[in-house]
Amino acid sequence: MTDDIPTSHAISDLEKNRALLEWLRWQLGQTERRVRELEIQEAQEQARRERARAEMAWKIQPQRSSSVALLHRGGCATYPDPVGLISREDAMVALAEPGTEPCQFCRPDTGLRG
Repeated sequence: MTDDIPTSHAISDLEKNRALLEWLRWQLGQTERRVRELEIQEAQEQARRERARAEMAWKIQPQRSSSVALLHRGGCATYPDPVGLISREDAMVALAEPGTEPCQFCRPDTGLRG
């Protein structure tokens, strides 16, 4: 059968391998693009989980010289420190302490009722 094909139209091994190399480069580019997309999605999902965790927690803004300590919801933007989140029980204890007041913007005390 191969004898019927004129040699001038036959694809050489070099041409076949160059075509394969080109396709593999294209495939690699597609795979790298997909990996980047998945990395972005994973980072966004991680950030979403961290925000959700912060919303389910509270944090205390330390007392300054003559002011009171403020209790915030974990996601309150007026005190954006993400470190030191506390549980609901700890927030209830903190709010009962003299010298600690709820933030007037995020109203953390509403999440502690009932």
